[in-house]
Amino acid sequence: MSAAQVITLRGDAELLARAGHLFEGTRHEFVCAARDVNTWSQPEVRRAIGERLRVTAELTVKKLLSPAALKDEGTRLHLREAVGRGAEVRISSTGLPHETIMIDRRVMILAGAETATPRTFTVTTEPALVGGVYALFEAAWESATGYTAYLRGDVPHLDADALAVLRALGAGHTDATAARRLGLSLRTYRRRVAELLDTLDAGSRFQAGLRAGEFGLNA
Repeated sequence: MSAAQVITLRGDAELLARAGHLFEGTRHEFVCAARDVNTWSQPEVRRAIGERLRVTAELTVKKLLSPAALKDEGTRLHLREAVGRGAEVRISSTGLPHETIMIDRRVMILAGAETATPRTFTVTTEPALVGGVYALFEAAWESATGYTAYLRGDVPHLDADALAVLRALGAGHTDATAARRLGLSLRTYRRRVAELLDTLDAGSRFQAGLRAGEFGLNA
C-alpha cells in the first residue's frame, strides 16, 4: 500500500493475498478490538495470519474483546494460551461492533459486518483515521477488565436448564407457554426465572436479557 491509502478487500483470501505482508512487518504493537475471536472465518487464513505475525519479546499484543468471546470453553482456552504467550487480553463491559486491527499505529484493518457474501475489509494507512480509531481503542482499553480478573468473578455460569429459561424469556413467551414448552409446571418455571434473575444480578426480566447480552450468554 502507498502512503495514506484506503482500499476495500472482499473476503479472507483477498485480504491475505493483498494485505498479508502487513502482518509480517509488525515490529512494536499489534492491537485488536473484536466481538469474538473469529475475525477470520476460514481456518487456513487464521493459521496463515498467525504465522505471518511473528510474536517476539519486543512486540506488544493487546486484544480487547466483548463478553460474547467467553461463552465457549474452546475460546477461553485459546485466550488463556494467548495470555500465556505474553498477550494482554481485556474484556469490555459493553459489546463491541466489527473487528478492528491496528499494526504499529500505522495500519488499520476494519472488518465489515458478516453477511451471506464474502466479508469486506477496509485497509488504511491514513494517519488521521488510524490515530482517531486508536484513541477510541485506548479509551475502551483503559475502562476494560483484565481477562483473568473478569473470569474470576464477573461472568456467571448458566447450566442448560437456565439457558433454556433465558431463551424462553428472549422469545417473549408467556409463563404458561414457556413452562409447557419446557415440560415444567408453572410454579417450577417461575422459580427458575427468579433463580436466573438472581444469578444475573438483574432486577427485572428485561434487565436479565440485557445482562445476558453483555456476557454473550443469550446467543
